[in-house]
Amino acid sequence: MRVVAAMSGGVDSAVAASRMIEAGHEVVGVHLALAKNAKTLREGARGCCTIEDAGDARRVADTLGIPFYVWDMATPFARDVVEDFVAEYEAGRTPNPCLRCNEKIKFAALLDKALALGFDAVATGHYAQIVDGPDGRELHRAVDMAKDQSYVLGVLDEEQLARAFFPLGDTTKPQIREEAAERGFAVAKKPDSHDICFISDGDTRGWLTRRLGEQEGEIVDEGSGEVVGEHRGAYGFTVGQRRGLGLDRSGLDGEPRYVTRVEAESNRVFIGTADLLGADEIEADHVRWCGPAASGRHRLGAQIRAHGEEIPALAEVGGEGEDTRLVVRLDSAVRGAAPGQSIVLYDGTRVVGSGTIARAYRASASHSPGGGVRAGESPAPTPSPGGRSA
Repeated sequence: MRVVAAMSGGVDSAVAASRMIEAGHEVVGVHLALAKNAKTLREGARGCCTIEDAGDARRVADTLGIPFYVWDMATPFARDVVEDFVAEYEAGRTPNPCLRCNEKIKFAALLDKALALGFDAVATGHYAQIVDGPDGRELHRAVDMAKDQSYVLGVLDEEQLARAFFPLGDTTKPQIREEAAERGFAVAKKPDSHDICFISDGDTRGWLTRRLGEQEGEIVDEGSGEVVGEHRGAYGFTVGQRRGLGLDRSGLDGEPRYVTRVEAESNRVFIGTADLLGADEIEADHVRWCGPAASGRHRLGAQIRAHGEEIPALAEVGGEGEDTRLVVRLDSAVRGAAPGQSIVLYDGTRVVGSGTIARAYRASASHSPGGGVRAGESPAPTPSPGGRSA
């Protein structure tokens, strides 16, 4: 097969490209230029897609003896990832830009361009596995659970999975570094990038303030309804947050307070005690299936953070296509489930699909407003199941 190997300039994508060559594929290395004005140097392990990273990727390609190109994806990245990120925070939601990038850039814009140029598939250095199942290719967790990235790939559909390779899923990260050193790759000891790639200093609130400006508003205590403080932008807060509230704890009975919800319309941030954070029922939209579309009720595992705990749950699916709605009833409450985050469903190690959290609440506590539901608001009716049942 003719395969485009997405090469970020890191150790993982370097080894992924070399493994695709060993598997007998015709491989071309491609580095994605995602910023219009890329920084020359990385700041340690923060940020990526810099000029330095492009140079590292080119040197690996030269070592492997494969063609190498830089593809300009800055415009779609800015539109589909960065602007989406800003709009979501401005609406009081908490997005995950890595999932959006995988959905819109690496496995949409990149794959579409690769197919248009006559390639058959795209390979990346993600830690996940693809297994041939009875209904087609399946996405599974990686062997190395500490590096498992199946969560951020939960937005891929079956057509994208049919054209994807993840050569590292059966290997641990220390083994990958050893393999890179054996192959003579200069990136063998290069630090992994982390945090949000387009916010290289890690200061998300400061970055959003520069984009959206200061927007003064009130901090309200859920328990008393009293205004207990002020903020300079509701977009700088997310459900479950404790630090950065700027409150005098002695005036709040000495109990720690956490963000329970963000009300973008009134520019108010609500806080409460830890008992208000737990949510055991989640409603989601923007549902994506990593295989045939599901319907009805299913016992599955649910995960709401990239490296969070998987919680047993009952998932109920209603509607079809873009109108699909997902209700997930967790066996145990999870703290800090925020609108805008993704919930990814698992059947064992297999990724079933994902959705974007619209609302999260404690159904066992008469729909408490904590965890993202606005005060006085009742949860929407459960969608009627369609098709088969578990």
